[in-house]
Amino acid sequence: MRIFFKQFVTLIKVALALLFLGGLSYYIIDKIQEKNNLMDIEEYSPKSTLVNKETPVFRSKYPFVDVHNHQFDMPVKDLKKLTAEMDSLNMGFMINLSGFRGLYLRKSLENIRENAPNRFGLFLNVDFEAIDEADFQETQVALIDSAVAAGVLGLKVYKSLGLTSRDSSGNRIAIDDPRLDPIWKACGDHKIPVLIHSGEPASFWQPKDKYNERWLELRQKPGRYRDPELNPSFEEILLEQHAVFKKHPHTLFINAHLGWMGNDLDRLGAHLDAYPNVRTEIGAVLAELGRQPKRARQFFIDYQDRILFGKDSYNVSEYYTYFRVLETDDEYFEYYRKRHAHWRMYGLSLPDTVLQKLYYKNALELFPSIDKTLFNP
Repeated sequence: MRIFFKQFVTLIKVALALLFLGGLSYYIIDKIQEKNNLMDIEEYSPKSTLVNKETPVFRSKYPFVDVHNHQFDMPVKDLKKLTAEMDSLNMGFMINLSGFRGLYLRKSLENIRENAPNRFGLFLNVDFEAIDEADFQETQVALIDSAVAAGVLGLKVYKSLGLTSRDSSGNRIAIDDPRLDPIWKACGDHKIPVLIHSGEPASFWQPKDKYNERWLELRQKPGRYRDPELNPSFEEILLEQHAVFKKHPHTLFINAHLGWMGNDLDRLGAHLDAYPNVRTEIGAVLAELGRQPKRARQFFIDYQDRILFGKDSYNVSEYYTYFRVLETDDEYFEYYRKRHAHWRMYGLSLPDTVLQKLYYKNALELFPSIDKTLFNP
């Protein structure tokens, strides 16, 4: 017992010594950093001294359709509260891409019908990892048939297809796997769009070094890094996605997040030229547009019939930055999330005719069931 007690006391002493040395080391390092004016990049948040025009916009100039939203609790969501927030933003209609399937989908549709029948639309989500089941194709087509009959507006494809989704043998399921063709065809037959998110920013495949402009995001969200040794390349993912667009010209696709080509609008323009059955949307990529206002403004004018408004993650205050970039000519103002953009934003000051198409006219053309009276002047 005495030996055990002595060992315990010794262990406590060692632990306290280590804590003391650790604390002392931390204190010394902190003082050295303070003396040499060193700080982490996450701490550095300079306030601009530039005196310029500020035009805060809390409500869009025209009512809008958000075609890229996620409400993961839709079966039990308080839609009165949500529609009140939408009204404050001038959002006429929200499309929840996370409709899933089965009981979840039925309960979501039920909640909408009972509480806000003309304000929300749902997209279906299918299980691609069931691809090896004997009746996979028939089951998925039947699922799409029944979902459309129930009022579903489209199919949402998550980025997992092409990146992490696996078949029963553990092999990656390519976006253009021919076993998925009946799904794309069924959507075309029903004239419902497929909003497809493929890949991620190309920087997520690049070395995590001082030259990577998404370094901060990869530091804060290390799971977003795509090790080239373990993942298909960025270009491979895009090639697979574009092959689907080419193979199914009678199906309309919405290439999410500007197809991750917002940093190369010439390439995105060529992409839209090559695939007349493709539209795109601006969810979560506003920062790409706000740093190139001249080029982005011209892009919106040139492709005004092909771009939809989307936001992605739902946060009321973040919409204000979208409105300010799209509607004003303000210069050098902050984005709302540092890891997405350590640069400043500039307003595009889009013409009213372009804004109207972006905010609602293009969406009403794709989704004729939306109540058009919500967008009367």
